[in-house]
Amino acid sequence: MTRTMKALLGAAMASLTMLAQAWPDKPVKIVVPYPPGGAVDVVTRKMAAKLQEQTGQTFFVENKAGATGTIGLMTVVQAPADGYTLAANDTTYALLPHIFKKLPFDHEHALLPVAAYVFAPMTVAVKADSKFKTLAEMVAAAKAEPDKVTYGTGGAGSAPHFVSEALGIAAGVNFLHVPFKGAGEATLAMLSGTIDFQVASTPGIMGQVKGGKARLLGISGSKRLASLPDVPTFTEAGVKFPGLINFTGLWAPKGTPPAVIERLQKEIATAMASADMKAFADGIASEPGYWDAATFAKDLHERTAYWGRIAANTAFERQ
Repeated sequence: MTRTMKALLGAAMASLTMLAQAWPDKPVKIVVPYPPGGAVDVVTRKMAAKLQEQTGQTFFVENKAGATGTIGLMTVVQAPADGYTLAANDTTYALLPHIFKKLPFDHEHALLPVAAYVFAPMTVAVKADSKFKTLAEMVAAAKAEPDKVTYGTGGAGSAPHFVSEALGIAAGVNFLHVPFKGAGEATLAMLSGTIDFQVASTPGIMGQVKGGKARLLGISGSKRLASLPDVPTFTEAGVKFPGLINFTGLWAPKGTPPAVIERLQKEIATAMASADMKAFADGIASEPGYWDAATFAKDLHERTAYWGRIAANTAFERQ
């Protein structure tokens, strides 16, 4: 390497270091591609507040819902790759290639996984006075009368839709899907008795559970949560289905400087190691974990392949 090349490399590295130190020097927007009130929205707002506290700069959430999140995601894909516009999402991101015949962006490359955090089980929730006292009772009713037991989601192709269908496949029953415009509407329908149950991650449903309006018949994962000791896993409740553990994560537009990605990862890792974020996660029956970009990208690749297999056995028309 010539002296000139070394000088150029050194200058470039110094520039990246300065960029990372300078970021953020103006407000950072995080786009939640769903209506307010869902799990992604709840967790993202808490993370935004924590990042603002740590950096001294404004982090704000903008809800831009529609088309299973792709409308909001496209605004981030098209935004400047400077670290000031980010996307939030959950495992639904891994479903997108199986929901749409053609996505408006490159699913694998247009957005860069930054970090994932707050890992939440998926639950089967019913209203507090539901006739179904256990998951086994609900499955038995669905076996006796196929397509009579109903569930609601925030839309066809959403993570709760696929998880509900996968649960039905594992139980050997057919539940009837009732799609709504958002997870919040599905929750209201469940609480009113319009539908029999809802599959939701713990951050999106724990407020209703703590308020005595909803009950949980089971959770995904291999073990019970310490914060929900009386709620069995799906397998313990009689359905051999581990389900999935949902996450909330952040993505950045392709081309975002690595130094900015690295700084953002460090801030998120610091946030998740804090006592108040751990308490927040515990309060919504979730685990306060953290995945860096490499781990996050690997998991997304594996989940995308898994949901492809579920999609092949799920009756819905790709958009």
